[in-house]
Amino acid sequence: MTYLRNLWNDEQGQDLIEYTLLLAFVALASAALFIGAGGKINSIWTTTNSQLAAAAASAST
Repeated sequence: MTYLRNLWNDEQGQDLIEYTLLLAFVALASAALFIGAGGKINSIWTTTNSQLAAAAASAST
């Protein structure tokens, strides 16, 4: 019974679990941010590409 009580009250490793949960939260938040920003970055590159194509076509004539 004493062994079970000591096992229940033992807090060794608690910090590791807390830091792991914090790291998982940061990773998920970062992934959500990158997924959300992906569409906007794609539209910026599309606009830039079309403007460069129009400038190249204008310069060649």
